[in-house]
Amino acid sequence: MHGAACMTPKPDLAYEGELWKVYQFIAGMDEAGRGALAGPVCVGAVILPRDDSPLLQTLSGVHDSKQLTPRKRSQLVPQIKQTALAWGIGLAPAEEIDSLGIVPATRLAASRALESLSQFPDYLLTDFRLELPELDIPQTAIVKGDQRSLSIACASILAKTARDELMRELDTQYPEYKFGRHKGYGTLVHRKQIERLGHSPIHRKTFKLKEVPQA
Repeated sequence: MHGAACMTPKPDLAYEGELWKVYQFIAGMDEAGRGALAGPVCVGAVILPRDDSPLLQTLSGVHDSKQLTPRKRSQLVPQIKQTALAWGIGLAPAEEIDSLGIVPATRLAASRALESLSQFPDYLLTDFRLELPELDIPQTAIVKGDQRSLSIACASILAKTARDELMRELDTQYPEYKFGRHKGYGTLVHRKQIERLGHSPIHRKTFKLKEVPQA
């Protein structure tokens, strides 16, 4: 994991720096749980303060959330929340994903994240595939944005930790599915439990299951 983190680029403020010349409040956004078989899709939004001089130092541990251990992500959450001008999290549960489809449901979660911000942004930086065309607000979707933009990387960490925490809570309601272990993703253990027990109320019933290999 640490080796992988070294190989990927570290997120910085290059995008934000250019945009701060014109815009004051830039929100970075990213999602977690898009490809899971159960639980919500979760979107984080973070507006970092415009004076960027101490930010890179204060948030030096911030990286693409997939490159960090759960413990490291949890340690970074209070730092991000204290440093940010505003932060928000939005969810769309499994029933909305089933009724709307994953892309519209993810956009709905993103709108909820924006609505929960104490300061509405005047520009959005989103991770690729999280474009919000229905919003009348200028935006840029960046390929591997959580590796390139500090705002998106911070949003990625908030989304991932919030969703993981929720899946651990749901594990106590549905212990037989072991959500605390796989967080609703399609691991072999999870797929076997779905095959054996059927769907729980928090499963995405429209998602196609990869076949469980027969012993």
